[in-house]
Parts: sequence; C-alpha cells; structure tokens
Amino acid sequence: MGENIAITPESNELISNNEWVLIWRRLRAKKLAMISLVLIIIIYGAGLFAPLVAPYSYTETNLDRGLEGPSRDHWLGTDRLGRDMLSRSIYSARTTLIVTTAVVVSGSLIIGNVLGLLAGYKGGWIDSLIMRIGEVFSSLPGLLMLILINATLGERVINGVRWFEAHTFFSGIVSSGIASYLTVFAALSLFFWVGTARIIRSQVLQLREREFIIAAEALGASPRRIIFVHLLPSVLFLIILQISATLGGIAGSEILLSWFGVGVQPPAASFGAMIFQGSGARTFQAHPHLLLVPGLIVTILLFSFALLGDALNDAISSR
Repeated sequence: MGENIAITPESNELISNNEWVLIWRRLRAKKLAMISLVLIIIIYGAGLFAPLVAPYSYTETNLDRGLEGPSRDHWLGTDRLGRDMLSRSIYSARTTLIVTTAVVVSGSLIIGNVLGLLAGYKGGWIDSLIMRIGEVFSSLPGLLMLILINATLGERVINGVRWFEAHTFFSGIVSSGIASYLTVFAALSLFFWVGTARIIRSQVLQLREREFIIAAEALGASPRRIIFVHLLPSVLFLIILQISATLGGIAGSEILLSWFGVGVQPPAASFGAMIFQGSGARTFQAHPHLLLVPGLIVTILLFSFALLGDALNDAISSR
C-alpha cells in the first residue's frame, strides 16, 4: 500500500520557493539578461545615491566653463550653463527612478492588480464597471492625453505646492522637483493600470473555477481572504512579467514628456530636458556631447529593460 502524502501549507511554500529558485537559475543562464540587469542596477543605483556619487551638484553653474568637452574636471563635459554633464546624468537617473517606481507601485501594483483581481473574482456589475472605465482610458490617445494633462495641471500643481510652502513650515518642495514628480507619475498612473488589470482579470476568471477556490468558499472564507491569500499568490508570476514589460515604457514616457517640456520641470534634472537641449543639427555638430551623453544612457537603459523583460518572460513561461 502506498503512503498518503499530506499537502500542508509548508509544502506548498516549499514548492513555491523551488519555482522561484528554478526561475532565477534559468534567468541567470542568460548572459544578456544578466548584463542588462547589471546595467540597470548601475544606472539606477547611481541615481539612488546621487548626492553621494555625483561629483557636483546638478544645479551648480559656471558660465566661464560652459559647453566644454570631456576633461579631467568634467568627465562628460559641461552644458551651456557650465553644469557638469555627469552629475546631471546621475540626477536625471534619480528622476527616472523616482517616477518609474511611483508609477509601478501606484498604477500597476496597486490600481491595476487590485482592480483586476476584483473584476475577475466578483464579476457582474463590478467587472463591467471596471472594464468599461479601462476601455475609456485605453481608447484615448495615451501620449496626447499625457501631454495635455501635464501641460494643463503641471503649473497649477506647482503653484499649489508653493502656496502650501508659504502657509506651513515646510520648504524646498518645489526646488527639489517633487511637485513635478507628482504631476508626471499621477498622469502616467492613469494609463498604465489598464493592461495589468486586463491580464490579471483574465487569469482570475479561470482560477475562480478551480477546486481550491471553491473549497475556500465552501469553508466560509471571505472574498478579501480569497483574493489576497489564494488568488494573488497564483498570479504573482504574471504580475512580475507585467512589471518587467512596463518598466521600459514608463521610463520612456517620462523622458518623452520632459522632452516635450511638460514633464519634470527645472530645476530638477531629467534626461528628456538634456536631450532637448542637445538636439538640433548645429548644436550637435558643435557640441555633440550634449546629445550623446543623455542619448546613450537612455538607449542603454531602455534596451536593457527590453532584453531583461524578454529573458524573464522566457524563464517564467517555461516553468
């Protein structure tokens, strides 16, 4: 007679942990993915510790040394105002990191996943309402709406923050660029939750008919417990895939908005503003480093996100 093997929560956790280890091994075997991950960590790590690793302040100007090429004092040269290009690139990476993280947490992790889980499990009018709202957002021209929202509300948000500073003991919020960050990531979050919600909803529609969900309902588990304890761990791999797929798009959207002049506003540093200042045929011919420095960093960052996302998709899809 065979032994009866009991499936306990501990054994389920062990299985889950083994899956994560297997995915990591498959991902680690892909050299391009590891190189991309290292490049992303270097760029975002420099941005995270910008005050410690940047040789100069991103607002420090020296008009006597404007538009200089790479030198011992300024490894990547200076811009029109004599600001160090390396320092501004590091602080621009911090801007991209802050906006990307805020949009992922608010738009994808919170709004998209919660609404997708709720729509898939509850169904009925809740599902219809959430999906119809998502269809409205997805039917709008995303880039045009982002430009209009930021152009319309950006200055009002900054003026509101200035009023807040004048009437409270808080100071330095506008000069730090936080007001611009709020406008940009709030606008991006409005549009980047729809795709996540649709993917999670489609998976939950299948999972809610599985035996373990029916058993949990029969035992009297609340909808909240079923959603966050039973369904959420089952779609965790999809959430990771969706995040990896949208990181590059979010970073690119932030840079593009700043390039149009409606994204993160000065004095905060941004790759989009740096690329705009270095664009133009005459400017590029006379001072190519103004465009090459931010352009090369942005290209490496977005290309690394694309390679890492593809490799992670392969690693998870073959589990």
